Amino acid sequence: MPAKTATSAAAKPRARARQTEAAAGGLPPVISDWFAGRGWTPRRHQLEMLAAGRVSAHTLLIAPTGAGKTLAGFIASLTDLVERPQDGLHTLYVSPLKALAVDVQRNLLTPIEEMGLDIRVETRTGDTPSDRKARQRAKPPQMLLTTPESLSLLLSYPDSDQLFANLKTIVVDEVHAFAAGKRGDLLSLCMARLQRLAPAMRRVALSATVADADLYRAWLAPDGLFQEVTLVEGDPGAPAEVDILLPQDRVPWAGHSGRYAAEQVMAAIEAHRTTIVFCNTRSLAELIFQDLWKVNEKQLPIGVHHGSLSIEARRKVEAAMADGRLRALVATASLDLGVDWGDVDLVIQMGAPKGSSRLLQRVGRANHRLDEPSRAVIVPGNRFEYLEARAALDAVEAGELDHEVFRMGALDVLAQHVMALACSEPFEQDAMLAELRSATPYSALSDEVFDRVLNFIATGGYALKAYDKFRRLTKGPDGLWRVSHPKFVAQHRLNAGIIVEATMLEVRFKNGRRLGKVEESFGNTLSPGDTFFFAGLVLEVEHIDATDLVVRATSRPARIPTYGGARMPISTNLADRVRGFLDDRSQWDRFPDDVREWLEMQDRRSVLPEPGQLLIETFPREGRHYMVVYSFEGWNANQSLGMLVTKRMETLGLQPIGFVASDYAIATYSLKPVTDPRPLFSPDILEDEFVDWVQQSHLLKRAFREVAVIGGLVERQHPGKRKSGRQVTFSTDLIYDVLRRYEPDHLLMRAAWEDARARMTDVGRLGHLLETANDRIVHADLTRVSPLAVPVLVLIGRERVATGSADDALLIEAEALAAEAMDGED
Repeated sequence: MPAKTATSAAAKPRARARQTEAAAGGLPPVISDWFAGRGWTPRRHQLEMLAAGRVSAHTLLIAPTGAGKTLAGFIASLTDLVERPQDGLHTLYVSPLKALAVDVQRNLLTPIEEMGLDIRVETRTGDTPSDRKARQRAKPPQMLLTTPESLSLLLSYPDSDQLFANLKTIVVDEVHAFAAGKRGDLLSLCMARLQRLAPAMRRVALSATVADADLYRAWLAPDGLFQEVTLVEGDPGAPAEVDILLPQDRVPWAGHSGRYAAEQVMAAIEAHRTTIVFCNTRSLAELIFQDLWKVNEKQLPIGVHHGSLSIEARRKVEAAMADGRLRALVATASLDLGVDWGDVDLVIQMGAPKGSSRLLQRVGRANHRLDEPSRAVIVPGNRFEYLEARAALDAVEAGELDHEVFRMGALDVLAQHVMALACSEPFEQDAMLAELRSATPYSALSDEVFDRVLNFIATGGYALKAYDKFRRLTKGPDGLWRVSHPKFVAQHRLNAGIIVEATMLEVRFKNGRRLGKVEESFGNTLSPGDTFFFAGLVLEVEHIDATDLVVRATSRPARIPTYGGARMPISTNLADRVRGFLDDRSQWDRFPDDVREWLEMQDRRSVLPEPGQLLIETFPREGRHYMVVYSFEGWNANQSLGMLVTKRMETLGLQPIGFVASDYAIATYSLKPVTDPRPLFSPDILEDEFVDWVQQSHLLKRAFREVAVIGGLVERQHPGKRKSGRQVTFSTDLIYDVLRRYEPDHLLMRAAWEDARARMTDVGRLGHLLETANDRIVHADLTRVSPLAVPVLVLIGRERVATGSADDALLIEAEALAAEAMDGED
């Protein structure tokens, strides 16, 4: 007891010193007293954020996880509200995730209540009840936490000018997560409107993982003038401690999930207070949860969290984590960002992280404190993934982050935003164009393209102008554009949004309790009596109707729901590092024995490409001829490359049977051999086969469906009822066929092409590969399979094997291939 007293006495001068330092930084006494009462000193970057706020400077804060970014983002607003109290909306906080908005509200309310401040903080997302939304517009809180989509809807109301008239600050959290995509386009347009309504509004953005600060400063700045955005950088935290888990010191030949390590993962969970187990897909999250539950001999409380679960299920799990009632949570990217659970002391990444920024973000969920090292473990799925995991660790240690590619703003998003603003008030065309151009993604928007956007909203376009349902805007005699009929205002507010999920079926029990959603394409494969894993449960289908999958709990064997959409590709900087490992033999001593032996045998039996080379191997096996291309361009680009190359092989009479793709390579198999691969990889493939393939495949139709929904051409919901996925698809497919035939240069056809090229096929990476391929090709013509080819060739087995027996069969196939490849005899 005396020691405690002595410590407390000694702490008083330090607390007073901190209080003096805080006061010197300009904090009001009530806030500096709160810091001192907790024995804290405001960090340098928090005081710099306060100083920037005092001179109303737009600011980008880059600080590591656990550095108090959220408080830094709000500290100027809290100070201003203490010194100049006001009713009405003062600060708007925008988050990419609903869960993050809820978490920030919880973490912001604590200090506000402890300081005794009269400041209301509320959230507004798609999950907020409608009566609370109405009250928030009539009597807004001083701080509103929301998402880009909910902000866009707020701007569609006629009273938005009054709601935002006195707005002082907008805080954009985790800006790296969405600035370069369509949600970033929407938020940039929303900020342009807010700046018009509240000219003195300052813009603030927060992130832990930004590679090029000037790109984000330009995105944040009015008119793209990045010099007008002050950059504040936090001090680095304690280095993360990240290990690679190697059960029995062996790395599997194939797979990408790390499922083989379930027992070791469970042992790690048992040895820590709270663990988050990150998976790269929703399907894998359900699978890993079931694997862990099977080996959970101590019956520890563990949960699962992903974006397809119901709001009730997600909130229940989030609350249990916040209260310390769970020992582990299996999660996806739904928890990548900023959710602060201080008791998490371990993060486990199942499979390779695909990027150093993503790994750093996920690792930061553990020990959410700047001065303590975050602890994490990566479980690689196969030997290439081991190299990728090692590359990610090296990149994090070197402070090397993944670069985002910024592009021109999307036209479907622009059309939706213009319609939202028209719902709030009539507008004059030139004034609107000037406002839109002040949003950086649309700074180069031409008069001609804007005319086309307005014409699209007003008529649907040339081929659709005979239909009244597409005439949403009208230009009046006074020269102002206004909404043609009130029904279009209601239609817009029901259907606005940027995230277009695959069509979904609601999963619920007979009593009405909702569990979440599965994709309709998966639901179509089910019949009554079939079983599947979902929300950590084994469910049996009772019956299916147009929008619902009615289930009951069971203990029978089950399968995992599949989800469409593009997979996360390996980032270019990790791909470059993996290439470097193959060439730099001095690195191999760092690798496990089996990985090193794999590379040594490849060096002996075939070729290990240098960083600038494109290795292509050809070899016969069991009556077929194989070609393996080690592109390292990521799964999306490789999937497209496989489609194009097999199409050209067909043209050349090589009789291709099929192909498989991974992040690292593609493998084609055919009845005739490829003797010279160079003609298959000429740049004109992007002009000829690519265009034909995209037009004839489902890719362009899928892209068109998304832009038609975002652009407001096709509605997902009518008042009182929601269209089924089949109805939406039928509507968009009909319109697509009409436009392709009669108006192929329609605005939305152009937008769909941009989406199909960039997002769905990673055409930038593909284009670079094809433009340089012929100068870089190293062709190894082999007599049998090479060691490097085994991980991708095993995928061919996966295509052929039924789901239930896949794992065992693939293991046998992988071992047989590996034995053949690693046999040193020629």
